[in-house]
Amino acid sequence: MPRLAVYALIVCVLAVAAAVVSFVNGNWVGVVWLLLAGLSSNMGWYYLRRARASAAAQRG
Repeated sequence: MPRLAVYALIVCVLAVAAAVVSFVNGNWVGVVWLLLAGLSSNMGWYYLRRARASAAAQRG
């Protein structure tokens, strides 16, 4: 798994945890954390698909 994809998925998990904590405390800033989680999730999938396509192109 590519390093950037791992980092993006770690950020996603941490952002979801921060959103849960924010909502439990009654703070609406959790919406921003959810948006960050969605963005980092998409980045993780992008880097993973890009690495798979690159590996497939190198194989033939």
